[in-house]
Amino acid sequence: MTAALHDIPPADGWTTDDLDALPEDGLRRELLDGVLLVSPSPTDIHQVLAGRLMVALEQTCPGNLHVTQAVEVRINSRRSFIPDVLITTDDAASRHASFYDPQEVQLAVEIVSPTSQSMDRVMKPALYAKAGIPNYWLVETQGGLTVQTYKLDDEDEVYQPSGTFTDWIKIDQPWRIEIPIAKLRPRHL
Repeated sequence: MTAALHDIPPADGWTTDDLDALPEDGLRRELLDGVLLVSPSPTDIHQVLAGRLMVALEQTCPGNLHVTQAVEVRINSRRSFIPDVLITTDDAASRHASFYDPQEVQLAVEIVSPTSQSMDRVMKPALYAKAGIPNYWLVETQGGLTVQTYKLDDEDEVYQPSGTFTDWIKIDQPWRIEIPIAKLRPRHL
């Protein structure tokens, strides 16, 4: 069944087909087990931070990978999330699709907002790991700018911490990355 946003939710939950049928109205919609999640527009600080991180990653991104921002990752027909920044394979990017499959994603980055704390810190990393996305970064803005990085433990399908950075992001996955945190910091943070 294809539902409209103003309809009563489908009895068996929303699907990615339902998302595709909704109008392009700028709302950020994600699915968690068929439950439609609609997020408020990101703040200026959030958007500046995501843009700067995307540019910084793009500067050293190898040719076999692709950096993008806020593109849907469809885990299955009832789970769909939109990372703030993500790295995909270049082959996947060449499709010019409106979404990626988890196996095409090498890194998902979430910037924690007041309305996304539990999703970004608990739910999304658990589900991204279960879907096999090799790397996850969590960007915290409360009390200063901190980037926490995680690498997938393939055997247990969970993320293991691989670094906490407040001055420089220095990590070897998905490639050797060195970014000064000051370069990412929005002016009013």
